[in-house]
Amino acid sequence: MSAAEWKQKCEAEWGLQGAPMPDAVDWKSVYEAKPLGRNLLKNPSPIGFSKDTPPPEPEYPDAPPDGPPRFQPEGDFASWTTKTEVLPYDTSGIPEGAVVCGLPQYSWFTLEQVVDLKAEGLWDELLDKFQPEIVIQDWYEESQLHDYIYELHVKLLAADKTTIISLHTAKPTENLSVYSHNWKEVVSHVFSSYGPGVRYVHFQHRLKNSFLNDFFPTRFTDSSVIVKPVRTSSKV
Repeated sequence: MSAAEWKQKCEAEWGLQGAPMPDAVDWKSVYEAKPLGRNLLKNPSPIGFSKDTPPPEPEYPDAPPDGPPRFQPEGDFASWTTKTEVLPYDTSGIPEGAVVCGLPQYSWFTLEQVVDLKAEGLWDELLDKFQPEIVIQDWYEESQLHDYIYELHVKLLAADKTTIISLHTAKPTENLSVYSHNWKEVVSHVFSSYGPGVRYVHFQHRLKNSFLNDFFPTRFTDSSVIVKPVRTSSKV
């Protein structure tokens, strides 16, 4: 198949009317990479759950487990960079002189991943001139552990992986007055009209866990970064 025919296949596949499609691009490689309309995050559900199935109810042990406290959930975190931050005990709500048998110890578990947009098959002219929508989605568990159990930070970065072209942050507050234990879609955010120069997407979320006689996590699932073959005129 000729280069022109591969280019036509890309046009037919994604309906890229109005998008710059220079002949110098390797359209066969672009078509095989299929960078548009698919999740560019690798291993988007490393803990092994799906938003289509309710999260498991917590199990409370009869006796504390042996060994040191846990601060990281179990899972296959390949393709993610992870970090655990153990927080000091929070004694702010305890009256002076009160006897406390035990306090939960909280920790943040941070996962991040960098998507190389060109390595995934996108090309300079598309990113700089057409600026297709970049859609972010993530789901986390209503673990009821604390008022603040989840944070999301997404950056669109330039070629130097340092310069921030656009940024989205979410830090929701939980309503603990009503019990709810479902997956919560924290964000369905769309980056658009973000300006030229974007080459990477830095995706980071933080989840708060608790240890008191056993480990109680806040889980997440179905994280996604999807570049769509459309653009909008609104600024983000």
